[in-house]
Amino acid sequence: MTEVKSLFPALEPLLRQVHRPVQYVGGEANSCVKPWEDTTLRWVLSYPDAYEIGQPNQGLAVLYEIINGLAWAAAERSYTIWPDLASLMRSAGVPQFTLESHHPVRAYDIWGFSLATELGYTNVLEMLDLAGVPLLASERGSADPIVVAGGHCAVNPEPMAAFIDAFILGDGEQAVIELSELARQWKLAGKPGGRVGLLLRFAKTGRVYVPAFYDVKYGANGAIASITPNQAGVPERPERWVLTGLDTWRYPQHPIVPIAETVHERYSVEVFRGCTQGCRFCQAGMITRPVRERSAGVIAQLAACGLAATGYDEVGILSLSSADHSQISELVRGLADSYADTTTSLSLPSTRVDAFNIELATELSRNGRRSGLTFAPEGGTERLRAVINKNVSEADLISTVNTAFSQGWRSVKLYFMCGLPTETDEDVLAIADMAHRVIETGRQVSGQRDISCTISIGGFVPKPMTPFQWAAGADIPTLYRRMRALKDKVRADRSCGRAITVRYADAEPTLVEGLLSRGDRRVGAVIAAVWRAGGMFDGWREHFNFERWMDCANTALAGTGVDVAWYTTRERDAAEVLPWEHLELGLDRQWLWDDYQDSLVAASLPDCRWAGCNGCGVCPFFGVDIELATRAGGKHGGTYGNTYGGKHG
Repeated sequence: MTEVKSLFPALEPLLRQVHRPVQYVGGEANSCVKPWEDTTLRWVLSYPDAYEIGQPNQGLAVLYEIINGLAWAAAERSYTIWPDLASLMRSAGVPQFTLESHHPVRAYDIWGFSLATELGYTNVLEMLDLAGVPLLASERGSADPIVVAGGHCAVNPEPMAAFIDAFILGDGEQAVIELSELARQWKLAGKPGGRVGLLLRFAKTGRVYVPAFYDVKYGANGAIASITPNQAGVPERPERWVLTGLDTWRYPQHPIVPIAETVHERYSVEVFRGCTQGCRFCQAGMITRPVRERSAGVIAQLAACGLAATGYDEVGILSLSSADHSQISELVRGLADSYADTTTSLSLPSTRVDAFNIELATELSRNGRRSGLTFAPEGGTERLRAVINKNVSEADLISTVNTAFSQGWRSVKLYFMCGLPTETDEDVLAIADMAHRVIETGRQVSGQRDISCTISIGGFVPKPMTPFQWAAGADIPTLYRRMRALKDKVRADRSCGRAITVRYADAEPTLVEGLLSRGDRRVGAVIAAVWRAGGMFDGWREHFNFERWMDCANTALAGTGVDVAWYTTRERDAAEVLPWEHLELGLDRQWLWDDYQDSLVAASLPDCRWAGCNGCGVCPFFGVDIELATRAGGKHGGTYGNTYGGKHG
């Protein structure tokens, strides 16, 4: 076995010259360092962003514990190096390293990336290059790790297909165990077939997508004509992994405590996975179906274990909409009781407007600490909320903020999107009227004037595997015009305007995100060109360069018959082959299309947890069902009637 030495002696002198060197030294509490010679298979897990963003990532924390729980496997972490240190490392010949052992990443067997945002794609290329791993999967050899990616962006892997060896779709817990075992057996057998041999083993599971094993053909109109396998035994439609019985998967129990400041410093416990609210813009809700809850007792055990292991003083109750948990009252009350005489606080990072009530407000604020309250009406009018299937009314919002203000909160944050399908100027301007009512309600309930409301507006990006995957994105001038008009209307409000803050995101990153989210393999050339031109940390406002993206896109797409507008502001028709349609997530294509058509006439759809099956296709395809903690053996739907007879966990 080739000896692998730590890079820290070469790295340490460089750290004296850079910003926040502590983020590169490792040694955090609960990190796991296994002797190199004691394991057969070695992973590197990466979130392609700075340590402060990537370290708190819940998905990587779970996979880290699972892999390190295997006696014969090890997992270490590596994040994107900030440009100041990256430049010094290249000059000194120091490659990308792991935090735990400071070993070169290239020495490991599998390098896994969590792709949570498209604006992190250039960071992946930066990390590969700094590690000495060829950017193109086709150019890697036996000395290079297998590069694997998962996360929500893997729903459309095509823009990154040239750079990633294999994609994992869906839940990662079982996937990393099975892939680790396959890789271990391949190594013990002498690596038959080399890299291709291992990738074939992965692909033949039916639940791993290896882009090199599929050919893409384009039609005369620029759209995809076909995507077909080019290897025997490779599935035509790789499937998503779906984890059931979350109570038996109790992770993370000992999350790593950061040694440098990070964006979230709390113990987060995932209370359920999936969502059935049916918001048409929400990719996360669509691709994680069905809802699978953890029971209140297991959640309490995880919280107790996590707090003891970390010393944190906040428990984050994590999911796509935590107040929808079927045991939320029991859960929050139990946690509040457990930590009533401590400084430990509870937070609901995501809360539906119509699910927040007086009991929740009381329990969350019982120890005197109140985390911020953020609600997401998403659209400014009842009509637009029906279009996007956000089934909450303005009356729901006013009732909710009334509850919050009566319990001592003095400020709320409201999140909206701009550029939604069928949106008009009036829909956006109505947000100002809603905020006005929020302030008036708060002043009336509290008897105080120190009430504030922050309006936060982001640009809408149509996402794959949602009913809006066919929709046109809004152009940049439209986004800016509407957001600025809203700000002007708030400023003109003499009685409440000073209490309302309007913050809106830049429109240019929205367009680039749209290019990357619905792009095909041709967009990979754009990503590579942007990185070569110096692009990285595109999710950071100070590093994002719109002109660079447009210049590189114009050059890279020249001669293809398509351009940025073709990918972003163009509506697709029902017959077009979309870049991700060879991947199986269980969602019925016709159902998605029909729901898109319903959206155009503002027809809403109920939550299938309570109103019965809507026919999206996920449960019957995978043989799964909704798993509610309040039911020991019930069936799918509000009346416990199951159209398909899926398996209840």
